[in-house]
Amino acid sequence: MTASSSIDARLGVVSYLNTLPLIDGLDRTRGVEIVAAVPSSLSGLLAAGATDLSLCSVIDQQRSAVPLELVPVGQIGCDGPTWTVRLFSNRPLSEIENVGCDVDSHTSIALLRILLREQYGLQPRFEPFEASGPERRDWPDAVLLIGDKVVRSGPGTDTHPHQLDLGEAWRELTGLPFVFASWFRRAGATGDELERARRLAVLVDHARRRNRHRIASIAKQHAPSHGWDIAQAIEYLGTRLCYECTPRSIEAIRTFLEAASTVSEPGAPAEPCPPLRIAADVMAST
Repeated sequence: MTASSSIDARLGVVSYLNTLPLIDGLDRTRGVEIVAAVPSSLSGLLAAGATDLSLCSVIDQQRSAVPLELVPVGQIGCDGPTWTVRLFSNRPLSEIENVGCDVDSHTSIALLRILLREQYGLQPRFEPFEASGPERRDWPDAVLLIGDKVVRSGPGTDTHPHQLDLGEAWRELTGLPFVFASWFRRAGATGDELERARRLAVLVDHARRRNRHRIASIAKQHAPSHGWDIAQAIEYLGTRLCYECTPRSIEAIRTFLEAASTVSEPGAPAEPCPPLRIAADVMAST
């Protein structure tokens, strides 16, 4: 056995409630190291070789300095309202000029640019906004939030009555589901690195299939610590989100990436849209 093959397989994950149906139980798997980070950091960790398989924001395959490829063994997506990717505004959405953006996600920011352009003809200025930490009172006039903080500590309707669920808006615009994150590995992985990525792909595929029958149990165990009501968490994990990567998911990702390549900060050049790479040697079980 070589020195590199003795390294634990390193799985990059997000610590949100919505990740648990993909990974619950894997922390007890021998030889697997769980590396938790916010979505916007996971592609960088993967590109740097700090993880072997990571749950990355789908937009980041466009931006990564190292080519990444999608491994079709699971995702976090929706086919309608998602609840946890939401724009809050204290004025009608058609009047938005600036948006404070949750720094945790890149995909959601690109999606909001598309939706505001297509629905309202807007190109507002997007400004980073640190939404984590203690309960806030100083919300921007318009703010995009993702994850548990939307439910736990987002602005109320008393101050921000105009809201947009990005998953629902995308479905209305395109008729397609939306995929926020999927499993990725480095496209150039070889040898022990490739072996570890393949092993992790099998493990996360099995975990997803096992956990789809454990949604109520997962919600009861973990919802309170994430700031969720248990009944709400069961509906969220069990019916609002889509965890299986399907041909329709791939179509949705490609449609999104093409649209994202045409929107950018005013005055900035549009991003290129490289082809979506998909691992050909990994097949998800259904």
